[in-house]
Formats: sequence, C-alpha cells, structure tokens
Amino acid sequence: MPIIGSFGAGSKGGYGRGGFKPIDVDYLVVAAGGGGQNLGTAGGGGAGGYRTSFPGGTKLTLAGNYTVTVGGGSSASNGTDSTLDTITSAGGGYGGARYVDGNAGGSGGGGGGNNGGPRAGLLGAGNTPPTSPSQGNPGGNGVDGSGNYAQSSGGGGGAGSAGTPGIYIYNGAVGGNGGSGSTSTINGSPVGRAGGGAGAGCGPAGSPGGSGGGAVNTNGTNNTGGGGGGVSSSGATVGGSGIVIIRAPSAASFEVSPGTNTVTTDGPTGDKIATFTVSGTLTAKG
Repeated sequence: MPIIGSFGAGSKGGYGRGGFKPIDVDYLVVAAGGGGQNLGTAGGGGAGGYRTSFPGGTKLTLAGNYTVTVGGGSSASNGTDSTLDTITSAGGGYGGARYVDGNAGGSGGGGGGNNGGPRAGLLGAGNTPPTSPSQGNPGGNGVDGSGNYAQSSGGGGGAGSAGTPGIYIYNGAVGGNGGSGSTSTINGSPVGRAGGGAGAGCGPAGSPGGSGGGAVNTNGTNNTGGGGGGVSSSGATVGGSGIVIIRAPSAASFEVSPGTNTVTTDGPTGDKIATFTVSGTLTAKG
C-alpha cells in the first residue's frame, strides 16, 4: 500500500515575525523529478522528494513573510529542491544511461541497461539526503542483455514505492515501471503526485510511470514532481516541476505572490489553502 507521505519536523521559524499572530499550518512540499538521460535504453528519473504533515503530522508554525521555492525539472539531471521555511524536499535523481547507474535523490533514478558494456547500471538511492519518515524510494536496477535477450533499464523510484528493474523478454526487453506516487487531499480533493519515470527497454511495449511520472520518452508532469521517462533511442526527458501547498484554519490569512500562485478555501471546512506552482512569497498570519 503506498505511503501517505513523509511527516517532517515542526518549526517555530518566523514566530512573531513582523508582529503577526502565529498560526499552525499543514504543508505538502514536493520537489522536482529527475530527468531521463540522452542515451538509449536509459532508466527513468526518480520522483522529487515528498514531505507532508497532512493528515496527522507535525505542523509548522508560521507568522510573517516567507520565501517559498518550487523546484524545477531539467533535462538529464536531478530535479531541484522545493522549500518552505525549515522543510526541504530534495530533487529526484536522474535516470542512468546505458551502463550508467541511476543517481540518488528524493527518489532515486533507475539504472541504465547494458549490451556489451562492463555491466548494467545500478539503481539510484532514494531518501537522499535522509529524512524521517522517508521522502522517497530507490529506483530499479538495469539488466544485462545477452544472446536473444536485450538490455533493459530500471524505473525511477516514487514517493509510494521503488521503481522496478528491467524485465527480460525473448527477442526484446521491457523497462521497469516507475514507482507509485502518493495521494494527498490537502487541497480538498485526492491528487496523486511524485511517481517515478518509466524505464526504457528494447521490447515492443512501453512501461508506465507512476503518478505524474513520464512514460518512455515522455517528460514528467509539471507540478507533480514526477520523474521523466527513460529514453529508448536518443534525446532526453525532463522531470516534472514540484509544488508547495499550505493549509491553515479558516481564521488564518494568506497572501501570495506572484499571481500565478493562489489562495482558495476548502468548502466543507473553510480552511485556507495557499498553492504555489512557481517560486514566490507567502505572508501568513492568524
């Protein structure tokens, strides 16, 4: 069963800042996913780190103005971190190219396949740097091709599970699946995010990515932290950008900038919800 998320440590950062009354808030901080490499039969990118207090985790105490960073994906490299006050989620690890290991990150990239090289690529570790509970999972290993069996790469890790290794198929191979994401209702409706990218293979079928993770030769979905899919021939993929969501009781007040970011109200509870899809500034007060 996929994990709900990682519950980060609370903070008193900003208490009384600017004379504002402090408020306890829930948060979801998702970093950008890792990208797929630009060499054939490459592993899937790992999902961006996934840290949340909702529901039931330790809240943050905020008061005043804060810089909120939303990580961005980039081609064939790790995603960048997302931050809110003391909470940092690490960018996902890139997928390994042929013979190359996946890289470590919030979730790890999948290892590249092998056909005549020294070995297949190994998985990239997840939860790097470590948080408790874990912000992500490892990718899957690549596999060697020999005889009538072709090389195959591993899927990228996701917030909910590890990526799977490549699979041998006679006269072909299928890359590993991207690890599953995690689903949150912090903004009032269930949304899955932070799935790993699919690994590439030489077989007739593509492998799926996790929630927001790209299929083979496909970018991760923006504002989900999904990993980019592995590459089956040439080119590279980009991990999906991250997202930061903050939820507070109805009596609280949020202001956000720039205008791309939003403040909404959860109908059943009246809770205030600030959603950052790009980096900006949050003003929070009770």
